[in-house]
Amino acid sequence: MLPELFLSRMEEMLGEEFQEFLSGYQMPSSLSLRVNLLKGTEEELQRKAGFLREPIPWAAGGFYCKEEEKPGKHPFHEAGAYYIQEASAMAPAAYLGAEPGDRILDLCAAPGGKSTQIGADLRGEGLLICNEIHPQRAKILAENIERMGIRNALVVSHKPDFLAQRFPSYFDKILVDAPCSGEGMFRKKEESVKEWSLENVKMCSQRQSDILESAAVMLRPGGKMVYSTCTFAPEEDEGTVCRFLEGHPEFHLEEIKKFPGMSQGRAYFGETDHREVEKTIRLWPHKLKGEGHFVACFRKEGELPKGVPPLGGEEKGISLKECVEWDAFERQYLKTILDGIYLRFGDQLYLAPENAPSLKGLKVLRAGLHLGTLKKNRFEPSHALALAMRAEEAAYKWDLSVSEAVRYLAGETFAAEGEKGWYLIMVEGYSLGWGKLAGGVMKNHYPKGLRK
Repeated sequence: MLPELFLSRMEEMLGEEFQEFLSGYQMPSSLSLRVNLLKGTEEELQRKAGFLREPIPWAAGGFYCKEEEKPGKHPFHEAGAYYIQEASAMAPAAYLGAEPGDRILDLCAAPGGKSTQIGADLRGEGLLICNEIHPQRAKILAENIERMGIRNALVVSHKPDFLAQRFPSYFDKILVDAPCSGEGMFRKKEESVKEWSLENVKMCSQRQSDILESAAVMLRPGGKMVYSTCTFAPEEDEGTVCRFLEGHPEFHLEEIKKFPGMSQGRAYFGETDHREVEKTIRLWPHKLKGEGHFVACFRKEGELPKGVPPLGGEEKGISLKECVEWDAFERQYLKTILDGIYLRFGDQLYLAPENAPSLKGLKVLRAGLHLGTLKKNRFEPSHALALAMRAEEAAYKWDLSVSEAVRYLAGETFAAEGEKGWYLIMVEGYSLGWGKLAGGVMKNHYPKGLRK
């Protein structure tokens, strides 16, 4: 049962469209996924799995698929070949327009759908900082960054105002997919209906304004910021945008290309009136195959060159001489030399992106790409490294069929012949994990906590 106050407000907003909007709640949600373009093309995935049905027009790699195909149960999912993501939720990162070399902040990033979309657009070049204030959600975010093989991402857990003190005018682009009342997800998440109230809408609106204040500080002059929610509430959508523009004359809204089923934002007659909000867009579930979403694209006036160092300076890292075990592993088992800054935490070795900011004083869950564990006279590669690698980068690899991969994911070993040592285990060309060959047996190094 939808809340009466919500229904009366929506009827007032939509007028003649209200009955069409209401009937949409009787329709099933659409299942969709986004192909991980870091790991392969749409054509490759379609040829190997046949999941992809209808392309999502506003998102590169986005496709609708059928529930009965169960893409979440397929080994390709564990290999990070795609991310199951609601179609409308792909719009904000698409409009952010990340390009290789950008410095980007995803300020409210968990569970990671939009971060991994941005990471794919960066193509391994530049810097992505993914922030999530709640530690448990931040852990899930880090796991998804790892599964999708994103090398140049840092995962941190801080309040936005803390980050604003560390990174003034630092980022080229910022995504603020703000916590909201979740009205646009009522069809998919019953808990959102139970938690809804007018008081919560007002609380979310204030919190969104506070988050945008911090984001404004961190965006460099000339930079771009995308604000999005998954709610219909004008106080949280056009209202938040209006208040921000009133307090920040250095920002303006950019026109957004609209795809079929998208509508312009509505002039807001609450605390203030700002016709410019008609440049924002709303995604309505009764007009397109997706849930409710709102997107606004801001541009900050002025110009500041890219690459200005952060207040805390940049990470120095350690030399290769301090991780000789890794150096030996890389020379023997990789066909390429990975670029970045080596960071050591106890016996764990990470590769941070070039020019990464100093991590001192930050709560860091993922300091770039986790390479593995430094042990006495040897190196043990991480699962993250396997998922980030492509077939052509591995000196030794072993490709499994889908049925064989299912058994590998369950922890089974298998007979194999070849040079002894570490092998990149793959499923039909997608990296899946590590195996270590000795005595005609491929020992399974798929993490025990992930086994099916």
